[in-house]
Amino acid sequence: MFQYAAEPITVEEFVEWKPENGRYELHKGVIVEMQPTGEHELVRAFLIRELNFEIRRFNLAYSIPGQALVKSVDQKSGYIPDVLVLNLPNLVNEPLWKKSSTVTQAASIPLVVEVVSTNWRDDYFLKFAEYVRVASRWRSLS
Repeated sequence: MFQYAAEPITVEEFVEWKPENGRYELHKGVIVEMQPTGEHELVRAFLIRELNFEIRRFNLAYSIPGQALVKSVDQKSGYIPDVLVLNLPNLVNEPLWKKSSTVTQAASIPLVVEVVSTNWRDDYFLKFAEYVRVASRWRSLS
């Protein structure tokens, strides 16, 4: 994992900067390059394969994107989960979806999975807490 030393940026600036290739996230305004291991990728691929099977079997209006961003409630972070299941009908309510593959609402995210690896502190402390905040904020608004 490589952190870019720079002034903190917004999620909007990050989305504009983010290249097509590579796996980057924004942690509290700092760009972080994510480099998964081979084992990490095998676990991720297995989960996607099995979840896609269940999505088809139950004929759910869900999809698993390759690199969608989950914007934090505090607007300072944007994470690309290892596995993100999207509720397709709710994407019409996502203002950043069409332009930047970014979701902000819990109603759009029936399931998010982080495969814990060498950056386990980020996965357990930063990302998990943020996913809970997104879900809690949505529940309080509905």
